[in-house]
Amino acid sequence: MSIPHRPCFLTMLAMVFLHASGSADAQARVDRNVVFGMYSGLALLMDVYYPENPNGYGIVFVSGSGWTRELSLDAAPITQTGQEDVYAIPLAEAGYTVFNINHRAAPRFRHPAHLEDAQRAVRFIRHHADEFGIDPDRIGAMGGSSGAHLVSMLGVMDGKGDPDDPSPINRESSRVQVVVVRAAPTDFRNDAAAPLFGFRDTAGRQGTVEFRQLEEASPVMYVTSDDAPFLLIHGDADPVVPFELSVAMQAALEEAGVSASLVRVPGGGHGPRFEATRIIDGERVRGLPQDPPDYIGAMIGWFDRYLVER
Repeated sequence: MSIPHRPCFLTMLAMVFLHASGSADAQARVDRNVVFGMYSGLALLMDVYYPENPNGYGIVFVSGSGWTRELSLDAAPITQTGQEDVYAIPLAEAGYTVFNINHRAAPRFRHPAHLEDAQRAVRFIRHHADEFGIDPDRIGAMGGSSGAHLVSMLGVMDGKGDPDDPSPINRESSRVQVVVVRAAPTDFRNDAAAPLFGFRDTAGRQGTVEFRQLEEASPVMYVTSDDAPFLLIHGDADPVVPFELSVAMQAALEEAGVSASLVRVPGGGHGPRFEATRIIDGERVRGLPQDPPDYIGAMIGWFDRYLVER
């Protein structure tokens, strides 16, 4: 299968086989550094995970990064944070074609650059759905932390393409049909989120230009009855993104008549496996939560129910 729009001087095709943890025989082919857009001469890249037994549906995956990346030319891309091992590979094992995307990041770039790149990725995937072997009308999205913010926006914004754009890709919709998020920042009105915006703290100061920008970047402000079904997964001891934000987002979605569910991870922190720091025998110990719910199974089940079965 040929992947469209990949200038040879910008990308290298690497077919590797990754073994998902706990499954010695499940394999997924990964096509690295597929170009889904250009910004000022620089390529926007994604890794495509092809399942061994595809079900014909695609999922956009965005790792958490705090919307930031190091300025070094040797900095690791957002697609290689290790979070893909926890979430993208199990999704590929379950039959989904997973699109693990990079995006512009602070401090060089500010909102809405991150969101524009995520939207462009969905449009690119949808436009080339036949080549990827997926349904263009049923695309899901999963993300953690800052990535959860971006995929939440993909699920609540209308995402309409520009019918007059010279690029057929940009005429496509960027809206996704099913969303799963981990530790999603869904409301910035009481949090300035400096890396995202780059301005000083004006949280709670209604009427300011800065506060309006906080509102415009908050997924909870866009909730309507036609939004994608949401599964929210959150540790209730998260020190970075308050658990209450997921509670409020679930309530807003359900009030609008949207299917939504919240998986609470008792004692869970902010990391991709909900790592948290605890006091044991007077010492601070960092580790995984004890007996967490099956959040990976819940994630796959949500996509199976709302993306495949619908």
